[in-house]
Amino acid sequence: MGILLMNIVSFGLPFISYVMPHIYGGITGANLTFWLVSQTLFEGKMRCLFSMLFGASMLLLTSRAEARGAGIEAADIYYRRVLWLILIGLVHAHLIWYGDILYAYGVIGLLLFPLRKLPARALITAGAIVVVVHSLMNVGAMFGIGELKESAETAFTVPAAARTFEQKKALSEWENLQAALNPPADQVEREIKARRGTWLESAKVRAAAAARFEFKMFFQFMFLDVFGMLLLGMGLFKAGVFDASRGYGFYATLAIAGFALGAPLNYWAAVRWMKTGFALPDWFGYINATADPGRFAVAMGYTGLIMLICKSGVLRWARFLLASVGRTALSNYLLTSILCSFFFEGYGLGWFARLERAQLLWVVLGVWIVNLTVSPVWLRYFRYGPAEWLWRSLTHGRKQSMRLRSTPADA
Repeated sequence: MGILLMNIVSFGLPFISYVMPHIYGGITGANLTFWLVSQTLFEGKMRCLFSMLFGASMLLLTSRAEARGAGIEAADIYYRRVLWLILIGLVHAHLIWYGDILYAYGVIGLLLFPLRKLPARALITAGAIVVVVHSLMNVGAMFGIGELKESAETAFTVPAAARTFEQKKALSEWENLQAALNPPADQVEREIKARRGTWLESAKVRAAAAARFEFKMFFQFMFLDVFGMLLLGMGLFKAGVFDASRGYGFYATLAIAGFALGAPLNYWAAVRWMKTGFALPDWFGYINATADPGRFAVAMGYTGLIMLICKSGVLRWARFLLASVGRTALSNYLLTSILCSFFFEGYGLGWFARLERAQLLWVVLGVWIVNLTVSPVWLRYFRYGPAEWLWRSLTHGRKQSMRLRSTPADA
């Protein structure tokens, strides 16, 4: 549900609006407030939690299988599960919405099974190392982009016929980067026209964007991001952080320290970048270079806060509703994409690029209401969400019992 606060921008506005907020959707008044709050408390933080919990779910699955003596079958079940997840992610990305994350979890999930026996400290250490490496790569990109800009500006002052090979290369790379992150207005308008068109017209844009995510963006930007958080999730699960078994003091410290360290850093980076006029090199310098420590700290703040609520027993009704959404997480994730596609694409209501950034929150609220009302009602009658049932049936190679009155299926 938190991830939708960020994904809604990609659902309702042109592709580039997610990264460069000044290009489309408004960046003043309520629109600016929404962007600043998102950068401070949600951007990357929700995906961080999602990734860590996916890592934890891997240990839940394999430990239960091994506890009942599954032996080598545990590996068989696990790998079938992640291979089917890859396929589900591809179908989701190319037929419904390009911003899929399931594909990334499935591909990186192929690496996790041999690591399941590592102790919590080793998993947390390994995850921290991967995250630090990823963060350093972002810092390196900051300096690299700055140097590329200087080289391109120098090359631009030289007559075209007199430019060296290196100057031509620098100018070409800078222009390509500018075109990707500051696209011309006519390119944005073509995307809007396609997204408001037929399913086939929208599919052409969606397929191109999905391919960028699955190949270039995944391996260049997402691989270490997701891998590090999955490892941290596995380690923190083994350490008992996610089951509210630690003391109140531990979780209170986690919540206070997480928000106190992460939120100011994220806000500072967003404001500093905004004051540059959303300049391209400074996006790498302020937003990317601070992303990993800022988002992990805030994610830990949320973890501490949620565990305190669970331990105290307060907000029982809210925990019940949220737990129902959690038990049907895959179904709700896919349902969210279907609903938002219906709202925004031309083969639905055609609202794409018709709402400003802050106005998109009304759609978020509507989808949340569906998540929170449909999920508990569904679970009164069925063991799993429909997507969970399909995933489990494909994983086990046999139809799973669905209705509550049926004989329970094997875990």
